Amino acid sequence: MKIKGIERECLETIKEGAKALHPREFLALLSVGRDKSIISEIVMLPQMTYGKRHATFNIYMAPIDFSIVGTAHSHPSGYPIPSQDDLITFSKNGIIHIIIAYPYDDNSWKAYDNNGKEVELEIIG
Repeated sequence: MKIKGIERECLETIKEGAKALHPREFLALLSVGRDKSIISEIVMLPQMTYGKRHATFNIYMAPIDFSIVGTAHSHPSGYPIPSQDDLITFSKNGIIHIIIAYPYDDNSWKAYDNNGKEVELEIIG
C-alpha cells in the first residue's frame, strides 16, 4: 500500500490538536478511509501520554483496525525532523508518519516512511 495524500480536514485536526497541547507533544494514529491511499482521519487511544519532550501510547490499547497506517505527532521545538526515538516508533507502527512542528501550520510539517525517509503527501481538498 502506498499513501499518496492526506485530506485537508484531517491535517487541520492534527494542527489543532498540536496547538491545543502546546508546549506538550501531540500524538495520534493515522487512518485511511475508503480510498486506501489517502489519510482521512486520526485515531486517539486511551492512555496516551503527552509530555513536554515526548508523547507515548500503549499499543495494546489500539483496536484491531487495518485502516491504521501510521502516526502523527508534534515537535513543539519547531523542527519536524525525526529523533532516534521517533525512528524506532516509525519502524514498529505503520508505513507513514507525520511530524508537525511549531507553529503548526501548512509549512511546518513533514511526512516520513517507516524507515525515516521523507516522503511527499498531497493535501486533498
